[in-house]
Order: sequence, then C-alpha cells, then structure tokens
Amino acid sequence: MGRTGGVNDVDAYVGARIGLRRSALGLSQSALAQRIGVSFQQVQKYETGQNRISASRLHRVAEVLGTSVESFFPPAGDGTSVRGGLQTLRALSATADGRAVAAAFPMIEDRGLRQAVARIVTTLARA
Repeated sequence: MGRTGGVNDVDAYVGARIGLRRSALGLSQSALAQRIGVSFQQVQKYETGQNRISASRLHRVAEVLGTSVESFFPPAGDGTSVRGGLQTLRALSATADGRAVAAAFPMIEDRGLRQAVARIVTTLARA
C-alpha cells in the first residue's frame, strides 16, 4: 500500500475509522485513551496514522467502541483504492453527521438495505 507523507495509507485508514467511531459514540480522545491504557496523544497518533496500532490494542479499541476489528479496515475486493477510501473518510469526518453515518453504516447487516441507503444518499447529494 502507498504512503502519504510518511504515513502508511492502511494505517491512516484504520486510524480514521477509529476516530469516526469514537466521535459517533461521543467519546473524546482522552476518554478512549483512558479506557485502552494510553495517552490521548497516542490516540491522536493512531487516528492520524502516524503510529501503527498493534493487533492487541486494536482488539481492545474495538471492544471499547463496541464494534469488530474488521470494521476498521477497508472492504476487500470492492474496487475502491485505500487512498480513495481514505479521502472519503476524511470528507465524512468533516461533520458530526458524517461521522455518525460512517460509524453506523457498516452495522447494517442486510446488504440490500445498505445498498438502498447508499442509493438514497447518492441521490440526495445530487439534488
């Protein structure tokens, strides 16, 4: 995977997903840091991709944020590049509403329903 300014794209993607989920739950970086046993500065570095998060710590983050480890990674085989996904995540994270949608969307288990929501959002964005 590519690197952007010394940051691995996958690390940045995982960090952005952590930040979106944390924000959607109304947790501060300090609150998450306390629950996973690191400083808030470390959480900042995880969320920007500056520091790579270990598997055991990512597992703990997923537990604290009530989601799966897999939810932090880009979907495989959907034709979307990690860099393109990262740009989308950054755009979504620009607003509280976007963060809430991004955090909740993967939890919709029914694929058809997810596709319908995506069509609705795309249609509304064009209006």
